Amino acid sequence: MMSFSKSTLAAALLAGLSCLPGTASAGLLDDDEARKAIVELRTKVEAMSRDLYAKIDNKTDKSSTLDVANQNEQTKQDLAHLRGDIEVLANEVAKAQQRQKDFYVDLDTRLRKLESQKVTVDGKDAEVAPAEQKSYDNALASYKSADYKAASAALADFLRRFPSSIYAPTAQYMLGNAYYAQRDCRNAIIALQLVSKNYPDSPKAPDAMLNLASCHIELKEKALAKKTLDALIKAYPGTDAARTAKERLTAIR
Repeated sequence: MMSFSKSTLAAALLAGLSCLPGTASAGLLDDDEARKAIVELRTKVEAMSRDLYAKIDNKTDKSSTLDVANQNEQTKQDLAHLRGDIEVLANEVAKAQQRQKDFYVDLDTRLRKLESQKVTVDGKDAEVAPAEQKSYDNALASYKSADYKAASAALADFLRRFPSSIYAPTAQYMLGNAYYAQRDCRNAIIALQLVSKNYPDSPKAPDAMLNLASCHIELKEKALAKKTLDALIKAYPGTDAARTAKERLTAIR
């Protein structure tokens, strides 16, 4: 007569679990692999159940009917426990996979914060580090909100930290304008002169020279204003700034 103990069923469970590619706690199971492993284990358990029931049903020894019935009931209970263990395992696998996904999402987010990003400024491409971008964005926000005192401090700090930045020409130009907006013409002149000196190819250079001339006019420096406007017309002919410079020359002569 067949006898199926809990140790036999436990061995069967261990044999089934050994088919999994890795433990649930490791968090490394692929979705398809985990799903396949659980399905295979369930199939094996069902096969064991059918095999046990078949062997019990085929017993011809009538004197052992009661014993077989008891074994049958015990087998059913053990199989129920085994199925419960499989469900627990499936739940642990699902949780491990979710933890793995959350980990990779968090890791990707952290890496993106450390990675440079490609930007295009005035038709030129460049890689910009996160700290550089943040510094420029903060300065730009102050400038756009007309907080020129904060903007001039932030722009000066940006240019000190990132002198070779692709944003440097624009930052230098805005710095001059921020000083001018505060009626600080002396610092505005220094800042605006550096635009055409350090970044002569920048689209901001003609406008910087035009604003520079305005600063000289503000300070009653007519000769310097004319010199700046003449230089602008010569260096950047055909630009809107050059056309405005011609009009201003006519007005101040």
